[in-house]
Amino acid sequence: QVQLMESGGGLVQTGGSLRLTCAASGSIGSINIMGWYRQAPGKQREFVAVMHSSGTTHYADSVKGRFTISRDNTKSTVYLQMNSLRPEDTAVYYCNYVKINSYWGQGTLVTVSS
Repeated sequence: QVQLMESGGGLVQTGGSLRLTCAASGSIGSINIMGWYRQAPGKQREFVAVMHSSGTTHYADSVKGRFTISRDNTKSTVYLQMNSLRPEDTAVYYCNYVKINSYWGQGTLVTVSS
């Protein structure tokens, strides 16, 4: 089993920045994928960014150039630096860990005011 603990959400104005953190614990493997997804009110959960333990990253087109995913493998932690935030970025952000099985965090709310 893997447990994920997210933090860093909050309220920010348009153009502002936030940094999300997700710490994984439990049966952590050295090779895995960690990432972020989000779900806005009334919409389906969507992909934001992922990072393989090797360092390979992938981003949704909507966040490219504004969001940066990084990780500290020694701490089993993944980060999402979000800059130039827009009202449409408002959502609950979920951390995801994949190694054979997929695990989800509880989510952290990000609200961007216009």
